[in-house]
Formats: sequence, structure tokens, C-alpha cells
Amino acid sequence: MRQQEGRHRHPSACVIDAQSVRTSTSVPARTQGIDAGRKIVGRKRSIITDTLGLLLAVLVTAAGVQDSTAGRPLLEQAVTDHPTLRKVWVDGGCRKHFVEHAATLGIDLEIVQRTPRLARDCETHPHRSEAMIHLAMTDLMARRLTGENTISWRDPTSTDQIRIPG
Repeated sequence: MRQQEGRHRHPSACVIDAQSVRTSTSVPARTQGIDAGRKIVGRKRSIITDTLGLLLAVLVTAAGVQDSTAGRPLLEQAVTDHPTLRKVWVDGGCRKHFVEHAATLGIDLEIVQRTPRLARDCETHPHRSEAMIHLAMTDLMARRLTGENTISWRDPTSTDQIRIPG
């Protein structure tokens, strides 16, 4: 995918971001937390993407987990899977110890201004939330590879209709 976009096949730069989302009432309380800054009870979805927006790593935690706390294992996984990474951009939620930890991994970590995004998490288990992020990325990559801009499972020009017996 990266080569098709004219990039080197191994990423050298990435972006880390975290999003706190409210959870559905069916989500077990033990997998949730409170993001006091955003006043959200739910989960935090932390991701690392390359500069094309392709997923490199994902971690879903309780919303009360600090960005830099979740970022440490997330960055370690990304560096293990993608040893060519040298530059990381993060938002202002990261702490000094995370910047220092990145430096020990040979990563230049730069803090940039954040933009707000909110949504709701309805999955009952964090690993399902991670799986949904992987599915969304698979869909994105498939559409980029095929040149499709819309979902291809339904042909909008088709006159066939599904008939339900009864």
C-alpha cells in the first residue's frame, strides 16, 4: 500500500493519538474509566498510524489511563514491528517522561496541537474495540488498493431487490 502511494515500504514517521469515547450501558464497568479532562466515562482508544493514516498499532484501555502511559507500550510495539520509525508526532496530552522514553528508543517525539473528536464505543470488551479499528483499517486499505471510493458490496445501479418470503 505504501509503495503504491509512492512511499518507502517501511514507515519512518508516525502519529500517536488517543480518543476517549463514551461506552454503551452493556459495557462491563471493570473495562471502563473516567477521563476527568473530557468528562467522559468510557474507554480510551490509542492508535499509531503512519503518515498515510495506515494503522501501525492500537491499544484500548479504560478512559482514565493517561495518554503517555498507554503510549509507552504502544510505541514499543510499533518500534518492534517497524524498526525504521524515527519520528513521532503526539498531541499535548503526553508527558515529559514519554518524550524521554521515546528518545531511549531512538525516536524523535514532537508534541503538536490537538483537534477534538468524539464518538461512542458500544463494544462490550476492549479487544473487540481493537478488532473494529483493525476492520476499519482493512476496509480503508482495500478501498485505496482498488481505487473504490464507496462500499463495493452493493451496486447502486442494480435494480435487483431482496425479497423476503412471507
